[in-house]
Amino acid sequence: MPQEQDVYYTLHDSPLGELLLTADASGALTSLSVPGQKGGRTVRDGWVRDPARFAEARRQLDAYFDGELKEFQLVLKPEGTEFRRRVWDALDEVPYGATTTYGAVAARIDASRAAVRAVGGAIGANPLLVVRPCHRVIGADGSLAGYAGGLERKVELLTLEGSLQDPG
Repeated sequence: MPQEQDVYYTLHDSPLGELLLTADASGALTSLSVPGQKGGRTVRDGWVRDPARFAEARRQLDAYFDGELKEFQLVLKPEGTEFRRRVWDALDEVPYGATTTYGAVAARIDASRAAVRAVGGAIGANPLLVVRPCHRVIGADGSLAGYAGGLERKVELLTLEGSLQDPG
């Protein structure tokens, strides 16, 4: 019988590599990690592999990577401080095909200018890559600032969304 603290997971092939998705007992997505991700999760003893629990998330991810889905409609439940959750919620407001800056995210949550570094830290700690679009945040000068999944993947996602010209 499922316990409230159980972690459910599945692995899902994607153009970014094999994604690791985790969810809680309610089915809310708690993380999405890519291979080699800075701070990404790895499967642990005691986790329950349950691909069926992730059928909708997998369907939406496939549609996104096929260029058919512009906005995810999934229940998300990342673990983090109230500040981090505010930052992560603000990422959801950045539309497909657009980019924003760290300063604009800070302004969106009414954080002070001095808090831009903390906003960057929260974005870097986003546990739900791809579905919570931290890849759409760039430097104030237009540079492609860091991405926990790796800069190559950030370029791949922004190119898929039409925010960047295809480098190839």
